[in-house]
Amino acid sequence: MFMIELNDTGWRYWLITAALLTYGVVADPIGFVLAIALTLVHLLHFVIMKRSVTAFPIQVRFWYLSLLLLAQVEGLGWIYWIPAIGTWAQVVFGYCAMARFVSLLPWNSSENFSFGLVIRTIIARPVKGSIKQKVAVKK
Repeated sequence: MFMIELNDTGWRYWLITAALLTYGVVADPIGFVLAIALTLVHLLHFVIMKRSVTAFPIQVRFWYLSLLLLAQVEGLGWIYWIPAIGTWAQVVFGYCAMARFVSLLPWNSSENFSFGLVIRTIIARPVKGSIKQKVAVKK
């Protein structure tokens, strides 16, 4: 049920980001700025580690950073609640909604886009590794 991975660097990045976003939504908007800065470091660290800008984990971090930056637009601050809640779901349960949505992008799926694919992707149990392998069509 719980997917606490203290020895995983990526997990620790997500934990600190979740704490910063929580601080941002309940106490001080500086938490958002710090979360964005940490996410940028997180992204760059994984680009260097994976030696690719197109690897799936990099795409997830890129779109996550994009969501945080979108929330910086005046009037869209309420969007911070989405990654704040979602990042806690990732940290505690291993359920990453962003990875699921990114896996649906055409270049990440060999299956034709369909309502069934979306449902399978959203309701698939959390897994270690990539969600892309979990929702592959069983033949």
